[in-house]
Amino acid sequence: MKVKIRKGDTVEIISGRLEDKGKRGEVINVLVEGRRVVVQGVNIRTKHQKQVQAGNRQINPGRIQFEGPVDISNVMLVCPKCGEVTRVAVKRDDDGARRTCKKCQALID
Repeated sequence: MKVKIRKGDTVEIISGRLEDKGKRGEVINVLVEGRRVVVQGVNIRTKHQKQVQAGNRQINPGRIQFEGPVDISNVMLVCPKCGEVTRVAVKRDDDGARRTCKKCQALID
């Protein structure tokens, strides 16, 4: 399924956990099949890592923090021109399909 949010876009969290709601961040990864996105600095998870020896190198123990995926319906794209959260329209012309802002009609791509 086609998604209107791509890697590198700035998005804002519009619903979900209270400490993440309203935060803005860059999309690190888009998981198309699960309809989820990974946003920088949002949905921080902690994993406890044991000490493991793999070959000649050794992985140190400790707590590792990483960003977890967020459902794509919980984020909204931030327009690079007007700086507001907006829905995305797809305009088709001779050059192909391009994403535009619904509020200011600016091209996002």
